[in-house]
Amino acid sequence: MYKVFFNDRSVLLTDDFIKHFQLRYGLFYKFRNAEDLKELVDFYRKLKKINSLFIFHYDLEELRNVFKSCFHNIEAAGGLVRDPDNRLLIMKRRGKWDLPKGKIKENENPQQAALREVEEECGIHGLQIRDQLISTYHAYMLEEQHILKKTYWYDMIYDGKPGPVPQYDEDITEIRWFKIEELKEVCDNTYLTVMDVLKYSKLIAL
Repeated sequence: MYKVFFNDRSVLLTDDFIKHFQLRYGLFYKFRNAEDLKELVDFYRKLKKINSLFIFHYDLEELRNVFKSCFHNIEAAGGLVRDPDNRLLIMKRRGKWDLPKGKIKENENPQQAALREVEEECGIHGLQIRDQLISTYHAYMLEEQHILKKTYWYDMIYDGKPGPVPQYDEDITEIRWFKIEELKEVCDNTYLTVMDVLKYSKLIAL
């Protein structure tokens, strides 16, 4: 199964129709061809009252590749940063709690981009990557173009003394260290992609 977020809604690509049809509520579609799929994506983007779209095809990789072809694809990378006390670095961007991330530049690999973006957005240095986490997908419109962003996420450790400094010109207004038991405040005002990273890391319940 592949999951793509459209802001606070989701599209799930699956080869198991029965499982999702029995357990979930939403709009269900059996993949037929690329032209219909492109039309469906545009229709779902405008359809605000249904939160989930399930697209079924027996060949999941073919479905994923055709779905990606409906968009201009970009890649980004970011980090879930912890300190030695296992607190998490969370920033507020445009009024919502978020994790530091940004687009991968030419000649960068995802790990290099993730470290650079966290350093730039949070004003800290000396980060170390401990592990690779999940990748998330987010679809949106930019100047009438359908964009699909894949973000690679990494588990990072920061044990430096200087505190974080927000990159204000990127609309980051606040950065805080959260204890795990304080994450409800984050979950009440964040993005579904961030929730998925926290769930994958077993920091919040599935």
